[in-house]
Amino acid sequence: MSNSPLDTLVSALDLQDVPCERTTRTSFAATLAEHLREPAVGVPMDDLGVSLADTDVTVDPTPAGLKAAQTGVTPASFAIADYGSVVIPDSSTGTELVSLFVDRHVAVVDANDVLPGMEAAFDRFGESFRERADSAVIATGPSATADMGELVRGAHGPSEVHMIVLEDDNE
Repeated sequence: MSNSPLDTLVSALDLQDVPCERTTRTSFAATLAEHLREPAVGVPMDDLGVSLADTDVTVDPTPAGLKAAQTGVTPASFAIADYGSVVIPDSSTGTELVSLFVDRHVAVVDANDVLPGMEAAFDRFGESFRERADSAVIATGPSATADMGELVRGAHGPSEVHMIVLEDDNE
């Protein structure tokens, strides 16, 4: 019996030491609070049906606010279950910047947008690129490099990644 894409995602994230929290939209603010290290910045999450208004997250941060931030909270367009990856869209609200310039990135994805593998991701990605000439970052776990010998986390992006998966309130 095969696992669901969501179960596969949780397993892949566990292998990367990326905490994954499944929650409902109603419980989102309380769940998010457990993953924040302040100061925290974020971008609007209108497409996910949640808001950062009732949280300790500053939306639309200034460059100085982004530089000072410890946590960045962004929506993910979708997740790729078998890799434990998220696709962070380029946006006018600075989603890429908020996901890359912080020590801790909290990615938020809808459970319905967890795709089983890369083939499904390319299908969705390709559609978006053809229609709107979009761009995005495919991120898998914390930033890490071993270019100079020992493995270093956070060299080119966040040293910690946390994932929040939004499920319907009636599940």
